[in-house]
Amino acid sequence: MNHLTIQEQTIIRQIVSETNKRNVDNISRTDAYFKYFKNHPDIIWSFLASMVSRNGGWNMCDLEGDIFPKLIEPQIRKKLFLTYERANWLIFHDVFPQLMLYHYSSELKRPMFHLLRYFNISAFIQKEWYRYWKENDKKRLTTALIINEQNVIQTPVIEHPVYRRKVFNSFLFYLQDWLHFSCVLFPTCGGEVYGASVNGFKSLSKRINLGKRLASILSHPRLFPYFFEFAERTPHTGSRFDYEQYFKIKTGRKTPLLRTTFPVIAHHQHQYQDWSKKRVVLPAWLYLPAHHHHTIHLTDWYYEKSNQLHLLLSLKQSLKFEEWK
Repeated sequence: MNHLTIQEQTIIRQIVSETNKRNVDNISRTDAYFKYFKNHPDIIWSFLASMVSRNGGWNMCDLEGDIFPKLIEPQIRKKLFLTYERANWLIFHDVFPQLMLYHYSSELKRPMFHLLRYFNISAFIQKEWYRYWKENDKKRLTTALIINEQNVIQTPVIEHPVYRRKVFNSFLFYLQDWLHFSCVLFPTCGGEVYGASVNGFKSLSKRINLGKRLASILSHPRLFPYFFEFAERTPHTGSRFDYEQYFKIKTGRKTPLLRTTFPVIAHHQHQYQDWSKKRVVLPAWLYLPAHHHHTIHLTDWYYEKSNQLHLLLSLKQSLKFEEWK
């Protein structure tokens, strides 16, 4: 780094400090993404990341809510929490320096993306930032960031032997996948819920396709103001009460607050490998448009799934069903 200017060295230090400060837990990450989007509304991905991160927090808190503790063993719940948390942390660790370098580029009115290599950022997304600076193609950048971040978690989380054995090959995970319980939701203050479900979460291409579908829902001209209003008005706590409070049918708080439930996890970055040097970027990832096979309005679906979960719980309690391991 000796050949860098004092200004460049200062920028790198500031980015490292800011990233570490914001990458503490799911709440701090969610807030950081949304705050960034408000300062840089052209970076749609940052709003998407904030809303998906909210879902990550809700999924974490579900593990200690009114149903899952009665269905799933404590050690499995702990593994599931750590899986969500690890993926959450890795994505933020990778992407926030990118966002900050775009921020500094905008301030200085010149591209500073040559500094990306000091943060172990993939060659693929480095090129995409230069391209965005020249062409200002928001949709392409959003897609490229979705591709990059899903590839970032593929090897260290999805294919990690421990997570693969204990989480992704568990009976619970297959059941959840099959029943489409793993759904990314975009609520509104009017009590409506939109989104898309994740079926085949282990598949990299399916997760990228989901990301593109979610981006198209979030940026829909008619719906965007409602999602933004929700994000602006509703502090993220990790409890599903964040959006259930707006429902016509009042439910009361059934899942706890994240910061009163889970500890802060100290993460370690393992040896860095540039995924784009080992994996081919499929043309379909970049160029195939998002296609919705199912309705994106999920309010009724949400109530139905909630009823199904309660039904499963009743079934387990009545049959003393012990195969949830």
